[in-house]
Amino acid sequence: MDISIRARFERFPATVKGAFVARGEDANPHLVSFREGRVVPIAGKGGIRIPMKPVLIDVPPHQDVYLPFEFSTTDLGPGWYGLECDLDVDAVSRTMPGGRRFAVQWPRATVRRGSIAVDKTLSLGKVILRLEQLDCVSDHVVLHYGVEPSHPVSLKLLADGERLGELSSEFDGESGEGTVEAYPLMRTHSSLRIEATGRGKAAGEVAEILQLP
Repeated sequence: MDISIRARFERFPATVKGAFVARGEDANPHLVSFREGRVVPIAGKGGIRIPMKPVLIDVPPHQDVYLPFEFSTTDLGPGWYGLECDLDVDAVSRTMPGGRRFAVQWPRATVRRGSIAVDKTLSLGKVILRLEQLDCVSDHVVLHYGVEPSHPVSLKLLADGERLGELSSEFDGESGEGTVEAYPLMRTHSSLRIEATGRGKAAGEVAEILQLP
């Protein structure tokens, strides 16, 4: 890798202030033409340009160069957002993610909160998938699951038939325990469909539908 880009910022009630940090990752200096920064939704398409002027910078080996930004969040709807930028590195065009994200909160009264015990066991190929618990907080849900014997699987969450945007997933190969984080459940949602897909000895697809209280 010749350079890396990461975003550092602070979240304020109506703004985000910070900087894209370009770092030289090899022994050579690089000429970087920074063209545009954007706010991009984690779930969905499109992006909003960050008001930054194009700039030409030299990035020395193993040093950081800061490109400050500030933008308003008042026009962003509830959801999770990340940052990305367009630049040329030694005349080669790239789009690079900033690596951090932030949430614009949903109205408190619209989001489900608390824990829902799932306690369902499903057969997925030659493994058993345990759907254990769903934790609901203000800006996301966390599904806890286990696989016996340990084997990675892919899980999707759909509320009333619409997929909840996935934020992250983790799986511990030793314990067989995993989690999936996704967009929050709304109080208006009446059902949650959990779809599981496996490969190899976990080949196949299964689904479980939960009626929400």
